[in-house]
Amino acid sequence: MPAEVKIAPSLLAADFSRLGDQIRALEGSADWLHLDVMDGHFVPNISFGIPVIESLRPLTGLFFDCHVMTTNPGDYLAELAKAGVNLVSVHIEAVPDPTALEERVREQGLGFGLVLNPRTPFDAVAPFTERCDLLVVMSVEPGFGGQTLIPEVLPKVRQAREWVEVRGLPTDIQVDGGVTPANARHVVEAGATVLVAGSAVFGADDPPQAIEELRRAVRS
Repeated sequence: MPAEVKIAPSLLAADFSRLGDQIRALEGSADWLHLDVMDGHFVPNISFGIPVIESLRPLTGLFFDCHVMTTNPGDYLAELAKAGVNLVSVHIEAVPDPTALEERVREQGLGFGLVLNPRTPFDAVAPFTERCDLLVVMSVEPGFGGQTLIPEVLPKVRQAREWVEVRGLPTDIQVDGGVTPANARHVVEAGATVLVAGSAVFGADDPPQAIEELRRAVRS
């Protein structure tokens, strides 16, 4: 089991009428803030964009982990960097050879991640892992929050963990979708170091307490 596990609440599940208060409440409990940017084309949903991210940056020192679910993930890198994003993750399904895009991401001073949909095999990202700060295994179909984790993705998480450990890579492995206290330990045992939790955090009466429950579940 990885020694350190980061909790990254997903903004998609937050109450957008009081984003500022909800994000301030996570200071001291969450590690990252997960930001899903969707275009309605690559995935069948539209979420939020750069102005929202920019408005949130002064409110928190949390690491901004931006999951870009668009057909043109390279088009807004400078704007995302200016808005205060720390890391950008793009789908291998959208960019089958991300070599040039990774270089552009680095030019903006951003971390780089690759995302795999549930049906996409690990082999699709294997040649590019040394370029990644983060590998994201989607444990739900991308586009909508509140879904149930697909347990069949856990062997892929194990495969990713073994791959990076054999090569001595510092790459974090993130599992995104349906993470709850009931399954968090299984996800971490499979090799995840970053847990994205949307409804399990923002849907709780006490989001900081919900994060602590996730941490306890991982340690138990």
